Amino acid sequence: MDWREWFIISYLIVINFISVIVTVHDKKAAKKHKRRISEKTLMILAALSGCVCMYITMRIIHHKTKHPKFMIGIPVIFVIETICLWLFYQFTTNNIHFTT
Repeated sequence: MDWREWFIISYLIVINFISVIVTVHDKKAAKKHKRRISEKTLMILAALSGCVCMYITMRIIHHKTKHPKFMIGIPVIFVIETICLWLFYQFTTNNIHFTT
């Protein structure tokens, strides 16, 4: 693996870990009627590539599962990010060439 792959994998591990922690914290805060994490913050974490583990965590702990914004939005973010990651990989490994 080259440095780009290590960087991407490391980043994904860290951002998904943070997403799980924040999601669980928000669920606990909701149960205790304490200060919550904003939906905007949760969506930003998902958009920063924390969507996979956040979605799985939400399903496991039954958090935000009645909100289409999360149950549809997070998988859509995942698909878009997967396509972007594939394109990034293709361009950086010179597998795609444009002819002029």
